[in-house]
Amino acid sequence: MERLIGAAAAYQIFCGDKRADKLSHAYMLYFADARNLRAALKLFALQFFGAEKEDRNGRLILSEGLSDLKVYPRPSLKLTADAAAEIVAAAALKPLEFDKKLYVISDFQTASPIFQNKLLKVLEEPPAGVHFLLGTTSLAPVLDTVKSRVKLLEVPLFTPAEIFGALERSGKNELNAQVAQACGGVLGVAQDMLGGGWYKEVADAAREICAADSVKKAAAAAFRYGDIKHKSELLSEMQRVYFGEVKAYAERADYRGKISKGAAIYAVESINDAFADLKFNANFSSLLYDFLLRVVKNNK
Repeated sequence: MERLIGAAAAYQIFCGDKRADKLSHAYMLYFADARNLRAALKLFALQFFGAEKEDRNGRLILSEGLSDLKVYPRPSLKLTADAAAEIVAAAALKPLEFDKKLYVISDFQTASPIFQNKLLKVLEEPPAGVHFLLGTTSLAPVLDTVKSRVKLLEVPLFTPAEIFGALERSGKNELNAQVAQACGGVLGVAQDMLGGGWYKEVADAAREICAADSVKKAAAAAFRYGDIKHKSELLSEMQRVYFGEVKAYAERADYRGKISKGAAIYAVESINDAFADLKFNANFSSLLYDFLLRVVKNNK
């Protein structure tokens, strides 16, 4: 992940501010990766203090043990009103080792309006040497009054090639390329997909289901995978497989898939209805069977 973050424009902007000695008193990092958000924020903290991950200060930053770095929420705790009061009170104290302090607040999308409102004054007029780095996976829950007091740094979704490279650097896996295409540009999602071995089951199931081109095959697939654990993930993978068919038809005039181009387009669009049905607790086996029957009908 370090290489991905290091190449991001948001990180380069932050580093530029540091080199020019023009660090803003408050930043907000928008990074849609819940699994890696906290770690990404600490990479910014390394730059803030001019530390390398291998040196003493770097190790303390990564372990959240540096005296002038405070990372919230505390392990297993939430961003409560008490936590906000603690931050405001601690910000008034002078740094211990450096001439500045950094307050890192991860998972800001979970912060209540009460927590956010308690921070407004200190975000707008922090004590000398005090800086804030807020991290969120979504901007929607963040109050406009908070947004107006921070400099926004946005890390966009990564490309499949970038995700694949990061996965390969972490360890070779025959599923890396497939996961990189299916994770939606979020490294943490890709890592979760590879963890526990569930993605291979879902991917194999999606390929079998999407190959159903008759009523008999549709019934067999629906029966076999009606009790699969990762139902929404299966629908997402099915949509990706069908979209791959649509793309192949668009790119190759001589392409002949298991289903027609029209049926593949219909399937991509209709899976959105399947998601809605699943949300309302539809029987998954029946849902699959009904969906596949309509795809088979369109195919004919």
